Amino acid sequence: MIELKNVSKWYGTFQVLKDCSVTIQKSDVMVICGPSGSGKSTLIKCVNGLEKFQEGEIFVDSIKVNDPKTNLNDLRAKIGMVFQNFELYPHMSVLKNISLAQVKVLKRSLDEADAKSMSLLERVGLKDQATKFPAQLSGGQQQRVAIARALAMDPIAMLFDEPTSALDPEMINEVLDVMVELAQDGMTMAVVTHEMGFAKKVADKILFMDEGRVEETADKETFFENPKSDRTKLFLSKILSH
Repeated sequence: MIELKNVSKWYGTFQVLKDCSVTIQKSDVMVICGPSGSGKSTLIKCVNGLEKFQEGEIFVDSIKVNDPKTNLNDLRAKIGMVFQNFELYPHMSVLKNISLAQVKVLKRSLDEADAKSMSLLERVGLKDQATKFPAQLSGGQQQRVAIARALAMDPIAMLFDEPTSALDPEMINEVLDVMVELAQDGMTMAVVTHEMGFAKKVADKILFMDEGRVEETADKETFFENPKSDRTKLFLSKILSH
């Protein structure tokens, strides 16, 4: 479903990604972890063309992301993206936030779009919040709206960039619960997160990054119980010691 081959990226003279390769199969959940500044967010933003890269290739459902002929807007319509900071339109109701792109991009009628939006709001437990504005919701509720908005486009895969990092601890689980359900429903997912409990619960594979490199990729049992890289062992000793 998603394949990165020898991807490298520079910001000026600083190399932020160094020869990164990874494959995510259909219906797999890959958790991407590592210390801050290791290139995790940049890596997944390259997948849907939000970040340009200078070397290597990325394919999503056999579409080459860095082919000049590829229509990135069409590609992004197929790949749901959920950011740290919700990115909702503050002047629109929750319902309009979810329906807008369906009408503009997918050319659904407003009635069709609203019906889809309401079913997704029910799925994420927010059907009763449809007429409210984002500022009237908690952070956890806003992030669930953002997930519903991404799902409204019928994506073939979902990318999550630290979706719980801006939330109060009490709100984290309500977002992770929705993500667990998506994983159980077979959604292909790449998730940048520090939530190791989520990783242990639903990840098929875990990718550990350090200093712009893919340091280790393994199934979750191997990653947590028998990591191969010394850098991975050090990382796990720090985050799992409390």
